[in-house]
Amino acid sequence: MSMTTSEARSPVPLLLRRGRSSTALGTSEERSPLSLLFRRRSSKDVGNITSVSSSLLPAFGTVIENDNNPSSKSFIVLPYDRRYRLWELLLVILVGYSAWASLFELAFEKAADGAIPTIDLVVDFFFAVDIVLTFFVAYLDTSTYLIVDDHKLIARRYLKSVAFVMDVLSTLPIQFIYKAITGNIGRGQAFGFLNLLRLWRLRRVAELFKRLEKDTLFNYFVVRVIKLLCVSIFWVHTAGCILFWIAYHYPRPVDTWIGSQVEDFKERSIWLGYTYSMYWSIVTLTTVGYGDLHAVNTREKTFNMFYMLFNIGLAAYIIGNMTNLVVHSALRTFTMRSAINHILRYTNKNKLPDMMREQMLAHVQLKFKTAELKQEEVLQDLPKAIRSSINEHLFRSVIENAYLFKGFPDGLIIQLVSHIKAEYFPPKMEIILQNEIPTDFYIIVSGGVVLAKLGPGDMVGEIGVVFNIPQPFTVRTRRLSQVIRISHHKFKEMVQSDADDAKMIITNFMAYLKELNDELKKEIPFLRDLLANADAQEMVQTGESQQSYNEEMVTFSKDENENKQEPKREGVPKRVIIHGHPPNQGNNKNGDSSGRLIILPDSLPLLFDLAEKKLGKRGSTIVMVDGAHVEQLDVLRENDHLYIF
Repeated sequence: MSMTTSEARSPVPLLLRRGRSSTALGTSEERSPLSLLFRRRSSKDVGNITSVSSSLLPAFGTVIENDNNPSSKSFIVLPYDRRYRLWELLLVILVGYSAWASLFELAFEKAADGAIPTIDLVVDFFFAVDIVLTFFVAYLDTSTYLIVDDHKLIARRYLKSVAFVMDVLSTLPIQFIYKAITGNIGRGQAFGFLNLLRLWRLRRVAELFKRLEKDTLFNYFVVRVIKLLCVSIFWVHTAGCILFWIAYHYPRPVDTWIGSQVEDFKERSIWLGYTYSMYWSIVTLTTVGYGDLHAVNTREKTFNMFYMLFNIGLAAYIIGNMTNLVVHSALRTFTMRSAINHILRYTNKNKLPDMMREQMLAHVQLKFKTAELKQEEVLQDLPKAIRSSINEHLFRSVIENAYLFKGFPDGLIIQLVSHIKAEYFPPKMEIILQNEIPTDFYIIVSGGVVLAKLGPGDMVGEIGVVFNIPQPFTVRTRRLSQVIRISHHKFKEMVQSDADDAKMIITNFMAYLKELNDELKKEIPFLRDLLANADAQEMVQTGESQQSYNEEMVTFSKDENENKQEPKREGVPKRVIIHGHPPNQGNNKNGDSSGRLIILPDSLPLLFDLAEKKLGKRGSTIVMVDGAHVEQLDVLRENDHLYIF
């Protein structure tokens, strides 16, 4: 199906049509101005995608065809088109007038002598245009949830519906038709009751409020309040007009609720009667009941009984809705107070210290205060790509400025931000406890911690994660702090995929450790030995030992039968503990105090050289704690004990 190059495309590709294909349109085809009115808007005109009805979605398993062009037929209006929405809004305003005028003309027959009938004719003209327009509005097939834009299907559906009959009956200018046929002005109760057919148009108001309640551009509380106000005003107007109609057609006008106060009310102004009617209706609806206007005859008393019974239900509906709106706005506060009460009962029952109780209360209060900032419930329902984009926008600069990730490539930074989680900690709250398992480490976004007076951009917990040892320090916040948490396992999976990135992290980490003060170095196990081993390994790799190692590698490469050259290992460098004696001598348990923690070099010769430098003697055999001989370094794991002798 060919399309003109200038034809607009649909903003929602899933809104598809069902029916036969339209005729091809040539690029030189002449278009009438009316066709532009019905032409679909382009995607650049979509200011808010939430304005698209949520019901316009295809069912699961539906075969979608031609998803780039839901409707290419001329003179077809899509129900979510912005211009059609404005037309519906205009009709809703006219519906408000029709609802008021139809009841008013029934109760006050003299209103037919004024300008109201002419205004009714103009309003009916707009609704007559809408009837014609409906034959060109695509509709949603409730069985397939697809847009149908076939002219015959649209017309057949509308003509068979009750809406078409009621739209025509409520739009016909009966009084003017009667005048054109008989020459007399149409008056009387019959015409007043026929005008009540216009109340059928009120369904448009209900549909409008239903759509506004789902539209994020409008405040839900305000929309609901306006809806309740409109319901109340319409009911007050309806009851007042009905009661005046009863009094106007009563045989003895003096024996009526208004005739007892104004005997000649039929000859007085219609606005005087309308004022009395509205006054009585409002006083009765609000259950004030001053008694100055009251039912006199049996007809009025009967209507008053049903009116007051209905008022009970209306009052319950309004009060229930208002209560629901108010309670919903205070629900978060109620939940917080309930959680605090639970904590107080728990701490009292278990006799916890005051310090611990204050920390628990501070955590709960901070959780509810920051709930709107984190919006965990919203973020967890979003796709991973959107969550990653949000984290990258908020925290990428923080991660790039952290010392451990200096010089990191953009690709790895993007991977890292997709796995972080932002958290808040109140003042004097422990982020990390000493000797706990290193499952996460943190980057401080704002605030600060007691440890070495760290602040924004600094890291905590990374020493335990990189060394894979229990956390050496307790980290406590000094003030309200925001941090981003990075999982140990996710971090390790990312950096192990590239040896260069892993070495960059180790380089940054070792440079940071060398700058630590002596008090902190004493708290970290093996740190002094690790730094000494790193310096020794650097000397071995750059000094005279490197030259002999290269010569040995050349000799090994020439031997085709026994190639003992170790390939270069990839991933995060491993840490092992070396001993200078066989495993059956001395204390061979894990954590042997005579061992030395080193970073595993890339080959066996380098390992022998490093062991000689550290242990004071050169060995020729490497065995594990179970006596197994080590011939390849790739089989070793983190924190293995090696015995070199």
